[in-house]
Amino acid sequence: MRHLRRTLTTISLALYAALPALAATTEAASVAPMPHVSWSRNANIYEVNIRQYTPEGTFKAFAQHLPRLKKMGVDILWLMPIQPIGEKNRKGTLGSYYAVRDYTAVNPEYGTLADLKALVQQAHGLGMHVIIDWVANHTAFDNPWTTEHSDWYLKNDKGEIYPVTYTDGAEPEYWTDVTGLDYSKPGLWKGMTDAMLYWVREADVDGFRCDVAGKVPTPFWNQARAELDRVKPVFMLAEADKPDLHEHAFDMTYGWDTKDLFKAVAKGKADARTLADFLEHPPKAFPPGAYRMRFTSNHDENSWAGSDVELYGPAFKAMAVLAATLPGMPLIYGGQESGLDKRIEFFEKDPIQWKDYAYVPFYTRLLALKHANRALWNGQYGGPAQVLATGNDKVFAFRRTLAGNSVQVTVNVSNDAQRYTLPNGKAQTLAAWDYRIDARGK
Repeated sequence: MRHLRRTLTTISLALYAALPALAATTEAASVAPMPHVSWSRNANIYEVNIRQYTPEGTFKAFAQHLPRLKKMGVDILWLMPIQPIGEKNRKGTLGSYYAVRDYTAVNPEYGTLADLKALVQQAHGLGMHVIIDWVANHTAFDNPWTTEHSDWYLKNDKGEIYPVTYTDGAEPEYWTDVTGLDYSKPGLWKGMTDAMLYWVREADVDGFRCDVAGKVPTPFWNQARAELDRVKPVFMLAEADKPDLHEHAFDMTYGWDTKDLFKAVAKGKADARTLADFLEHPPKAFPPGAYRMRFTSNHDENSWAGSDVELYGPAFKAMAVLAATLPGMPLIYGGQESGLDKRIEFFEKDPIQWKDYAYVPFYTRLLALKHANRALWNGQYGGPAQVLATGNDKVFAFRRTLAGNSVQVTVNVSNDAQRYTLPNGKAQTLAAWDYRIDARGK
């Protein structure tokens, strides 16, 4: 990481705006923040696509990477769905990970239940935690539930199950390989919760990343979380950005808002003013203490929107710095630490090309910075972001402070060298897409 120093050179910093943390609002200040498991409070998260992570595509092959990931500073491993994939109406050769054929079985392509348990145990031994992807909104067409519990499914006018269909967006979506579940049926609530409990009890997983969580009723998630916590305290990530999911069920939701901003900045369609306005006028008000996941890529972004090279080009490191230092928990998508320069096939075997792990030193320093500085911790355990005036719309700067610890981040959000001046400071220059991080105190 460039310009990482342990002393703030600017002593007196005038604020462009004194803003609340992204995870809190003044209106909700009287509401007690949701507590989070202690190991999540200064954590990062790393997404693992078992199919594509190694040529073998197995739990055992991935397990060989655990010491490397621990050394890099990874805390939470998110495994994409580990269950068998449906064959009926399958997409492509191997099908979608999110077309689950059996909620309480392991995809034989990845290995056995014993292999998964060994992976989780090894991760725990290294001080890491493991969450698994959970698809509660729909199943494969050949999931046994479609016949054993046919009343748990949505039906068309003919009384038949049908592909998941959404017509409430900008464009209609037809997920032809999966069929939707009907949460008006109380039996489904118990069946789904019991299936989640199986993995906590049997494999000792530490929580779940819940696919399209906003399409499943929040009361279901509330009761499921309560049941899970009775077995062990878990960590829950929702693929959604509904504030009410944070009240009782989820620790963290998706920061799609900043992901879209990062892409716009990288393409020259937004600048420091846009980033500052986002902090000052966040599009949604979240409960205090809510974790928001900050990221530049994930499995959906990479496969459907573009590789890091396509989306960010030379701006990639600058955007990754913002994802790691703005309020929220940073996500790394497996392969980014080696310069993920291709779109990974979603329905076919398409292993990551690991090359020389060029970005490992970069991520190692970023993650160590988060671990060491209380100001950068997650939710209520970190400090708010205060935007700093730079006198240049192409240079974005902010400061986070908590309990005597301060971290100041300055990023050139343009493709040219830029001069800037922080309050009560002297003029300085940052090269194109360069950044400076100054930290003080503990």
